[in-house]
Amino acid sequence: MEKPKMSGTELGGLWMTYQKKTMISRILEYFIEHADDKKAQHMMSGLWKQLHAKINETNNMFENEGAVLPQGFTEEDVNRKAPKLWENGFDIMFCRVLKEISTGLYALHLSIAYREDVINFYKQLSSITQSYYNDFTQYLLGKSILPRPTYTTMPTSTDYITDKAYMKGTNIMGDKRPLNTIEFGLLYHSIETNITGMNLMRGFAQTAKDKEAKEYFIKGIQLSKKILKQDSDVLLQNNIQPPATSGETLTDSLEAPFSDKLMVFCTYLLSSLSIGGQGFSASFNMRNDLDVKAGLQGKDVFTYAREAELLMISKGWLEEPPKMDV
Repeated sequence: MEKPKMSGTELGGLWMTYQKKTMISRILEYFIEHADDKKAQHMMSGLWKQLHAKINETNNMFENEGAVLPQGFTEEDVNRKAPKLWENGFDIMFCRVLKEISTGLYALHLSIAYREDVINFYKQLSSITQSYYNDFTQYLLGKSILPRPTYTTMPTSTDYITDKAYMKGTNIMGDKRPLNTIEFGLLYHSIETNITGMNLMRGFAQTAKDKEAKEYFIKGIQLSKKILKQDSDVLLQNNIQPPATSGETLTDSLEAPFSDKLMVFCTYLLSSLSIGGQGFSASFNMRNDLDVKAGLQGKDVFTYAREAELLMISKGWLEEPPKMDV
């Protein structure tokens, strides 16, 4: 049976996947070069090999369709010999966040794939991502770098909400019902990812060559701090200790491990993940003050992500996706 032509949705998904996979490969190459822990180095090397094979598979798909290969991110975007910039398990912590991004994007791309080989491609990538997400998580827990979320008393009965006051988070008296476990989970994830994102941008700001890129990363650090304070305050109001990692320290190196182009694009991807997280929060929070907070944070992050697009365009760093030419 003749294979059908690749659709526009599939072409767009594979193009975006190529951008992200080549970016992650460059990041892994730097982290592998500077890994102190053999187990961490082995995990990252294994992931790099599997992603490299998938990049080659993507290349073949483009070539078979007669499509020009995207440029993505190349050897010119990584400086493997740059001194170590982050310490204390940051490499695996950030790789774990990258797998979170991949999980969401593969689900999206799979949902707009129709050709069987493309569907299988994303199923395989999803399997790789889920496996390494677990490996990275268990590694960080074993090293006491990643804290476990706060435990809670297990429910002993099934209850229903019968009072609309359950939705209230703001009133004159200041009384608010305690967080439910869904709301806690969303807040916890926001804090956890923003801690890692803030430490990433601290390293980017410290080593960026381009003045506007450096200013952009500094602005991102301040935005992460703002979100961390807001979300942590909500947990503290509920007598819950906000999460904090035990490591992720920054060295004094001023030599950039990555190109400014890669660092801005990476920050753009992280911002996009955060926008999705705020959307989930606004949808699944049931206390109106948390809805308002998530909406305002989402607006701030969206604005920040849009600034990345404009910055990349002004510098000639933003590769154009394939046009819909029907």
